Amino acid sequence: MNSAIVESFSQMVREKGLDKDILAGIIEEVFGVLVKKKFGPDASYEVVVNMDRGDIEIFLERKIVEKVTDPNTEISIDEVNERGNEEELEVGDDYIEKIELASFGRRLINLARQSLNQRIREIEKEIVVKEYSEMIGEIIVGDIYQVRKNDVLINHNKNELILPRSEQIPRERYRKGDTIRAVVKKVEKSGNRPVIIVSRADNEFLRRLFEIEIPEIYDGIIEIKGIAREPGERAKVAVESNDARIDAVGACVGMKGIRIHSIVRELNNENIDVINYSDDPVEYIQRALAPAKLKQIEINEDEKTCTVYADSDQVSLIVGRNGVNIRLAMKLTGYHIDVIREEKPFEEYEDDIELVDLKEELGADIVNLLIHARFDTAVEVLTAGVDELKKIEGIDEEKAEEIIETIKNQFEEEE
Repeated sequence: MNSAIVESFSQMVREKGLDKDILAGIIEEVFGVLVKKKFGPDASYEVVVNMDRGDIEIFLERKIVEKVTDPNTEISIDEVNERGNEEELEVGDDYIEKIELASFGRRLINLARQSLNQRIREIEKEIVVKEYSEMIGEIIVGDIYQVRKNDVLINHNKNELILPRSEQIPRERYRKGDTIRAVVKKVEKSGNRPVIIVSRADNEFLRRLFEIEIPEIYDGIIEIKGIAREPGERAKVAVESNDARIDAVGACVGMKGIRIHSIVRELNNENIDVINYSDDPVEYIQRALAPAKLKQIEINEDEKTCTVYADSDQVSLIVGRNGVNIRLAMKLTGYHIDVIREEKPFEEYEDDIELVDLKEELGADIVNLLIHARFDTAVEVLTAGVDELKKIEGIDEEKAEEIIETIKNQFEEEE
């Protein structure tokens, strides 16, 4: 029975990677509880586990007395003499005897098995928590084994990892059996098992991808100074080279964009802007808002606010589609950015537009009214302004403003 018990737990050592000494300690503790249940809490004992030999030995120590008052801690000299011993023992000596496991009975043995299994499950959970806690911020590669409504379950080294919806890249599709990469974000203890959360939307995932794809970042030659990201849409990464001979942005993009393209593909075609970091907030903000051209930047460093002045045709570039460009610039620089639109002087427009070419945009009737009022080109209309246009019969102030705005949009599209 001894060897069978030890062998069953030796198998756990091999299959689950438990430390032999830790397992031996658990066995000693559990069988110690067994001894106390049989011989009482004051019993003196020793449990010896030999994992290599496959043996458990339990020794009970009792005091030799003339008359026994507590059979769990004492034994009479007469009983000792009846058992026979190689050495002569006297009253007051300690008597040590080996207890066979069979003497504990089936109920206590089953209780020991249950306790051992419970303790091993706890140890397994602690091992998993420790292992993945040390991996926080690192990328893992696993296999998707279940796609649910609010999360995706990933198998990694026979452990279950969870990719919640909040940590997924929007519009990315996951299929059972696919291999997936994600960064370990946090480890939580919940009930009887650890909960390991991984992410593909976290900034740290993008940072680790840069380290994998760009050796100069992994080696510390180029440093990532900041990341701002809207997963699946767009990201901005500020980099700085610690070697004057190496262009940080060029190294990150790679020959013909090969390095950055591999990261973009991994992120479901998320657009990535790589910019050079600067300690100068004005220059940093200017780079963060690229490709827009700015006329002036006013900084309030104490309140971390910034006012940007730009021509009207640059505002759409500053803001970006659905405001994503300016939001990312604010996240990256740490400054709240306000944009002031400055109207571009009409004489600066290089290519004027004949009004007859704007019939589709303005409508044939409006174009005819403007031509009859001696306006031939778009710049002439803009120069006249709303006050002059509303003097034309058939054009009120609201219509005049609409005409001006439509023509301005045409010039911005041509820019």
